[in-house]
Amino acid sequence: MRRTKEQAEQTRVAILAAAEQLFLEKGVSHTTLEQIARAAGVTRGAVYWHFQNKAHLFHAMLDQVRLPPEQLAERLAGCAGADPLWNLRELCVASIEGLVQDQQKRRILTILLHRCEFTDELREAEERNNAFINAFISMVEDLLKRKDCIGRLRPGVTPQVGARSLHALIIGVFTDWTRDADLVGSQFDVRALFDIQFRGMVRDWDRPGA
Repeated sequence: MRRTKEQAEQTRVAILAAAEQLFLEKGVSHTTLEQIARAAGVTRGAVYWHFQNKAHLFHAMLDQVRLPPEQLAERLAGCAGADPLWNLRELCVASIEGLVQDQQKRRILTILLHRCEFTDELREAEERNNAFINAFISMVEDLLKRKDCIGRLRPGVTPQVGARSLHALIIGVFTDWTRDADLVGSQFDVRALFDIQFRGMVRDWDRPGA
């Protein structure tokens, strides 16, 4: 039984790896499950055994490089006594630094942002991706509404505006860096980028010990 489970997992991993390669080379809409099966060295039936359709496969590929909502919420909450806004800033920094440190994340985000058209075939994947984005924005907004955060926001910066501006910055950097690999480099000061953002949102961001 153990060997069977191991083989099944190896097959699943091979299918995901083949899909990632083909999606990156050909685009999602121009890649078929038959092509993925051949590239993975398995039958089309094996693909369907692991994944209901291309949308399910595409979503599983995305799940490899993003945190589940439960872990996102845990990261945002942080440890007792920690500054929640600092935790938020560190989460944003980590999301960008992952592009430099994790080649698979960079490949998969390149597929999502530059090699994917959400056709009818991928409608389910589009809905799940939108739900993930909305969940992240909602979590950030809820964090900014906390009593220990909202009083620190600058005039005119509502939790809604703050959450959406942070998400826009993250997506903008993702899109630029996956478009032009030369923009990804260890010399880029990611923390300074987000400090500028938080300085515009939070009154006491530059205060020592804040």
